[in-house]
Amino acid sequence: MDGVPAQGRPGGAAQPAALRFGVLGPVRAWRGGEPLTTGSPQQRALLAALLLREGRTATAAQLIDALWGEEPPSQALAAVRTYASRLRKVLDPEVLVSESGGYAIRSVGEGALDLTVAQGLAADAEQARAAGDLGRARESLNRALDQWDGEALAGVPGPYAEAQRVRLEEWRLQLLEARLDMDLEQGRHAEAVSELTALTAAHPLRERPRELLMLALYRSGRQAEALAVYADTRRLLADELGVDPRPALRELQQRILTADPGLAEPSAPVAEPPVAPVRPAQLPATVPDFTGRASFVSELSEVLASADGRVMAVSALAGIGGVGKTTLAVHVAHQARPAFPDGQLYVDLQGAGSRAAEPETVLGSFLRALGTPDSAIPDSLQERAALYRSVLDGRRVLVLLDNARDAAQVRPLLPGADGCAALVTSRVRMVDLAGAHLVDLDVMSPDEALSLFTKIVGEERVAAEREAALDVVAACGFLPLAIRIAASRLAARRTWTVSVLAAKLADERRRLDELQAGDLAVKATFELGYGQLEPAQARAFRLLGLADGPDISLAGAAAVLDLAVEDAEDLLESLVDMSLLESAAPGRYRYHDLVRLYARACAERDEHPPSEREAAMSRLLDFYLATAAGVYAMERPGDRLVDHLEVTKYPGLAFADRHAAQDWLYAEADALLSCVRRSVADGRLRRAVDLLWAAKDLAESGANAREYEIAANAALERAHAERDAWAAGRALTTLTDVHMVAGRFDQADAAAVEALRMARDAADPVASCWAPNTRGIIAIYQNRHAEGERHLNAAIDNFRGNGNRPGEASALCNLSRIHLATGRVDSAIALAQQGIDIYDAMGNALRGANGRYALGLALTSSGELRLAAESLREALETFRDSRQRLWEGMTLFRLAEVDLAARRPAKAASGAEMALTVLRGIGGEWRRGLVLTVLGRALNGIGQTGRAQVCWREALGIYEELDAPEADEVRELLSPAAVA
Repeated sequence: MDGVPAQGRPGGAAQPAALRFGVLGPVRAWRGGEPLTTGSPQQRALLAALLLREGRTATAAQLIDALWGEEPPSQALAAVRTYASRLRKVLDPEVLVSESGGYAIRSVGEGALDLTVAQGLAADAEQARAAGDLGRARESLNRALDQWDGEALAGVPGPYAEAQRVRLEEWRLQLLEARLDMDLEQGRHAEAVSELTALTAAHPLRERPRELLMLALYRSGRQAEALAVYADTRRLLADELGVDPRPALRELQQRILTADPGLAEPSAPVAEPPVAPVRPAQLPATVPDFTGRASFVSELSEVLASADGRVMAVSALAGIGGVGKTTLAVHVAHQARPAFPDGQLYVDLQGAGSRAAEPETVLGSFLRALGTPDSAIPDSLQERAALYRSVLDGRRVLVLLDNARDAAQVRPLLPGADGCAALVTSRVRMVDLAGAHLVDLDVMSPDEALSLFTKIVGEERVAAEREAALDVVAACGFLPLAIRIAASRLAARRTWTVSVLAAKLADERRRLDELQAGDLAVKATFELGYGQLEPAQARAFRLLGLADGPDISLAGAAAVLDLAVEDAEDLLESLVDMSLLESAAPGRYRYHDLVRLYARACAERDEHPPSEREAAMSRLLDFYLATAAGVYAMERPGDRLVDHLEVTKYPGLAFADRHAAQDWLYAEADALLSCVRRSVADGRLRRAVDLLWAAKDLAESGANAREYEIAANAALERAHAERDAWAAGRALTTLTDVHMVAGRFDQADAAAVEALRMARDAADPVASCWAPNTRGIIAIYQNRHAEGERHLNAAIDNFRGNGNRPGEASALCNLSRIHLATGRVDSAIALAQQGIDIYDAMGNALRGANGRYALGLALTSSGELRLAAESLREALETFRDSRQRLWEGMTLFRLAEVDLAARRPAKAASGAEMALTVLRGIGGEWRRGLVLTVLGRALNGIGQTGRAQVCWREALGIYEELDAPEADEVRELLSPAAVA
């Protein structure tokens, strides 16, 4: 055991043993059993530097160098003083003292530091070994090694901490090698093989563990394997270091080759010392900055408490990698320790890795921890499980089974005794684990995420850039592991601002690469789950990640995968069970943002041939286009657009009625428009534009106008870049509808003019028909009646030439509005009725409502107020049924006009208020001005003159802003004579 660090104990006067410190793991402090807050990473670095100086004073300069090295921040001295001041408040002034311009830790009790405890045990082991008492020596070494709780000085920044980590890890390995050497001396070679195998894998260039492994294998009758270890070692050392194995290793190889009798196991292995009943306490340390999860902590604590003396409780935590399952389980287990006075067992089952822990191996370690001698541990799984349950009988023990692969791995490890409990974490939902209380752990809430980020980074830095901090945790997808990594990177880089980190994470292509710090990496966590997938599951995981949008339907996923819906559902549900996919709702699935980025990276790396990625997205586009075309045809019977759409190879869905078709369109709106944007970017332009047109109800209703406009602009930009007049004309036609819905009539007209030009250049019969019809509608709104009549007559001729009867009906109804505006009331009524007749003959209910809207206007002007109200109410019912909020609001407004004309001002006011409510956020300011004007008239009619003037003034402001001719009418209403 040469090389034990010459690390003394912090000196000073004796102090009650209530204060304890830990550096062989995270840097922590306790008073009694209560953990103390040790502050930020830099503050813990200061505490560690003082604890490791053997009670000697560290100057401020030495501490600055320890924390920051050669590039300290400008305020380093002030920071050191601040950290010391905070620690003094936590530890008491007599513990952290100031002297000679520096600081020291004094007045702590004997054994208050875990490192000094380990040093004392190592010294005891050396003395026992020298006296020939190998049993006591081995026990002392095991107790020394138990002082480590993970990596020494874990998470502590600074060059001094890094140097100490290396030193302490080297010492730990020396102690471990010494204990394994004693294992072989005591004839424990069979048990030592697995531990030595893991040790050589973790430290492949250390020769001493390889020497011990060779000897253990040889003594276990595995001579060929022992020689293979030597061959591997020689090859590795030559490749990595260019050297040969050291003489001791070469000598051992020769002795194995000659079957040297001196290598035989001890003739009389040392007998096992009598083992007193033991109380295992194997729980890993809980993180000092545990944040949030209050409802989960409460729920799990309540379930575990139910095991107290009555029944065994099994709580299974499932969730995506990095969501904090282990952190939560460990935290809950620590809180539950008083309920399990006979001990706590812990194991990482490595279920997400390629080599999950075998239940029989775990049972062996559990039985040893519970005091069972090696000689009493049977070989078979069934016998070990039975003995395990027997040993636990009458005890109250908590078993934490972390990172389980599946229920089959867990079942043999469950205690069977009343009063015991098991807490299981896994990426798989263990629905087949009988009696389990299942908990699905989701990502953090934004508040919890920001709180965790703040605890690691520090309040001062986050408070100064709160918005940037919110951007960071959002980019992390509120995933605890990602937040912890991002925050740790920032905490270790004093020159970075939060905004710098936010900017780095804003780039989706680099985000996963940015989210790694030390041995923590989000990508590596996802890789473990991906590596467990069967080929069909892995393909589904990769290809589904290519689809944009917040989620995807089962039918859409089946199109991506080119599978029957039933087969696709089986694959998707298996991915849900493995926490790689989420079930957003029945029949809908979604990825966590970071998992989607990882899935896309896998598709780029692993999908062969690469053309399959394009084929998958092409099938999804075909599915949406074919289905949307069917919805369009069902909503607009006889409309010829569906005959002029791009041909699709993959089929769409069929619907029993128009309501089911509408439900699909609005449920798929976000995913469909995301598919349009993705398809435009990937070169599937014409089909993407046609999908926009087939889904035009999303824009006309106002429900998804903003997202629709973004997609249409993207399509237009790409069409111009590719000089595709056909696609440009159609994209402009869809944009014209968007502008009209928003009340942007000048922009709508400019788009319609350009759409018509492009359509003629490309000889597109569809856009050539609809563009003049649209220009006629715009002319109505802008009081350009003669021009509008020319456009609409041209549209009627074009529609008739194309055989598009619903299009002809639309133009006739719009022409009715022109005739009405120019005083031709009778012909306005006749034209609207012609349009309605065409719509009704074809069963086109929605467009028939547009015709009845036009007829209602004409009848209102003719004084046929009862008939006008009937026509408008029929239109209103259809618009509501079809989710056309824009036209529902405008029809309510027109009914208010009818009520005003019929001298029913109170009813008119109610109708106008309803119209304003429905039109909130859609229709544009010009339409809002129309409704406000009528509402003012109605209010004035019921004597609420003050409210009426407020409405008119608001309307006047709108009209003046738009330079609209309606401003003159409102000014007249606001004149003193009108009010009087």
